[in-house]
Amino acid sequence: MIKKILLSVLIFFSLNAISQVIVSTSPEKRNVILEEFTGLHCGYCPDGHFISQNIQTANPGDVFLVNIHEGGFSIPSGGEPDFRTQFGTPIANEAFGGGQHSFPSGSVNRHVFTGQSTAAMSRSQWNSKSNEVLNEVSYVNVAVEADIDVQTNEITIHVEVYYTGNSPESTNLLNVALLQNNTLGWQTDYGNSPDGNTNQYNHMHRLVHMITGTWGESISPTTTGTFIDKTYTYTIPADYNDIPVEIADLEIVAFISETHQEIPSGSGCFPTFSNFEFANDATLKTIIEIDDQCGFDIAPKVTLENVGEGNVTSVELTYSVNGGDSETYTWNGLLTSLQKETIELPEISYTIDAVNTLTVSLEDDENNSNNTSTANFDNAIETTSTANMILNTGNSGAQCTWTITNFAGDTVYSGGPYGNNQNIQETFSLPIECYEFHIMNSTGNSSGSILVRDSDNNVIFINNGSYGYGASSYFTTNGTLSSSDQVLTNIAMYPNPTNSILNIENAENSTIEIYDLLGRLILTRSNISLHEKIDVSNLNAGTYLIRFKNESIIATDKFIISK
Repeated sequence: MIKKILLSVLIFFSLNAISQVIVSTSPEKRNVILEEFTGLHCGYCPDGHFISQNIQTANPGDVFLVNIHEGGFSIPSGGEPDFRTQFGTPIANEAFGGGQHSFPSGSVNRHVFTGQSTAAMSRSQWNSKSNEVLNEVSYVNVAVEADIDVQTNEITIHVEVYYTGNSPESTNLLNVALLQNNTLGWQTDYGNSPDGNTNQYNHMHRLVHMITGTWGESISPTTTGTFIDKTYTYTIPADYNDIPVEIADLEIVAFISETHQEIPSGSGCFPTFSNFEFANDATLKTIIEIDDQCGFDIAPKVTLENVGEGNVTSVELTYSVNGGDSETYTWNGLLTSLQKETIELPEISYTIDAVNTLTVSLEDDENNSNNTSTANFDNAIETTSTANMILNTGNSGAQCTWTITNFAGDTVYSGGPYGNNQNIQETFSLPIECYEFHIMNSTGNSSGSILVRDSDNNVIFINNGSYGYGASSYFTTNGTLSSSDQVLTNIAMYPNPTNSILNIENAENSTIEIYDLLGRLILTRSNISLHEKIDVSNLNAGTYLIRFKNESIIATDKFIISK
């Protein structure tokens, strides 16, 4: 099967070398090539992306977008991605006529329109100028197709050009741009993020390479009836500027330019894929990171990818935590080659450890080496029994609510909605148990900043306001008392760790309660003696909390059972 696929690709491109196959020979309207000059620190650039994407959506197959990161706003800091290329600055310099660059700006077919001094113009003009170009007849048609060998990462790009009229230039330039979509990364965003920043912006149509160089390959003649056929091969690297390449997210845009400017028309495509090792091969691409937990049931999210030649329509997934009881879920749908889908699995119960391991496996297929994946998550932060919240409601207080729920799912504290730009401060008293703090926004616009911390300043939850529809954090209280409570300082407890008997001294007439770290009451002993011996040999190994009570709680401590 693999040999047949390779042979068909070779025959296909051999035929294209001697005969026109994909380009139209009839006069057509011009297509739009919209090059947007952008940067990850440009707060109005996401609005530019929104405008250009709407232009493309309204004109399917006629508008092609190339987002070029260059200039001061594209310089990364810290761990931010570097989306710049060697091609961006010279292309932008031409578009801005050597003058000052402003962002976001864009050029439509690299044309200087009436009333403009440069090809680069503000985003408010892109739509009208694109419509102007789309209504004009082109003297040249462009068609492009591409295929990626998934074994070698080599892309073969086939471009055909046909002149239905005469170009004003005897020599034109054929440009082939390689773009990558769906790259998550930093973006300053004044329109959709309350504090103007996000780490999860989806960067689209991002220029990563010019296959034909900055200004393209010279082609001639450029007169009516000329047919030009070009094939390019290029080995796609693993990354550009340390940003991984996902071949399933690549895109090709090909266009003609008369000089470095003036694009009469162009076209684009998404590559096909060939030379798969297996026909039937699903894999677990990723397990979405799991927040620290404290024993609540979890609903894991996994990304399923089809890395085989054939379609995947159904997959059975089996999963467990810490080697406990397994759950099974069957996904049904359609994934073509290299397509991915994120699946939320049904909730699963488990016994929590300090470090926990989720294991997810797929049913057998032709390649079982990629059918199992694991992810670790930690036990949630342990806090004192007193917590404080400071919430700034920002400009969407009416959409902001929050809850604290216990292990049984009962809401023990809640608040909101509020007015705008309020400062809300709350204090919570929380017995030994596992809890979830959850902040919500009904419109997904987030709100102002929020901080929840315990009486020892351990941070339970912190967010600058960019939590979308909601975010949560788990924590376990340890029953530590405040300084105003009476504490018996002469209680002795030994040995610690123990594997059988726990000796208690100087807590006479108290009641003892022993809890696990989920807040579940394991053992109670009333009216204990001056020298009390407690048999804990039937308890599992681990850490436990012990509470000593008279008329009020008088002390809380921990002990460890080792076996």
